[in-house]
Amino acid sequence: MAANELNTTPDVAETPAVTGERAEWLEALAHQRQFLRFTARDLTDEQAGLRTTASELCIGGLIKHVAEVERSWVDFILDGPSTMADFTSMTEADWASRSDGFRMLPGETLAGVLAEYAEVARRTDQLVATLPDLDIGWPLPKAPWFESDAQWSARRVLMHIVSETAQHSGHADIIRESLDGATSMA
Repeated sequence: MAANELNTTPDVAETPAVTGERAEWLEALAHQRQFLRFTARDLTDEQAGLRTTASELCIGGLIKHVAEVERSWVDFILDGPSTMADFTSMTEADWASRSDGFRMLPGETLAGVLAEYAEVARRTDQLVATLPDLDIGWPLPKAPWFESDAQWSARRVLMHIVSETAQHSGHADIIRESLDGATSMA
């Protein structure tokens, strides 16, 4: 079969119609993801890895981080807190390794980081469309920033993913403006 003969339209039976609250979640996620991806427009791999402020953050690293956070929280929705790190017992080496998720490492490309983020987004969107109940909840993993014995529903996790993406989109916008004057909102 020739490439132009491939059907790239999803089978309607595989993609349920999404309306109501779920459609709103998908719209909010798409909107915030687009802001983050937009900050990377026309950048080289080198530019995507540059620090332009006093922060250790770079645009490529922020996209990597947001993808990892989204992936982790989707795992949490599906399988609970055992899928996430116990932040209260992390060593200095664990924290150093975790910081690699905030920067572009040798051999990483912006295209690769964006492709991984797109794959994570597809997985999340599929979950939002098909999860039987957004009220399903799990106890939060142990971390100094979470209240002990708290539980989050899938809905609360989605709110966190949207918030995290929005916050880091703002960081990326500042980094991009410092890099070459380009902004996402102006």
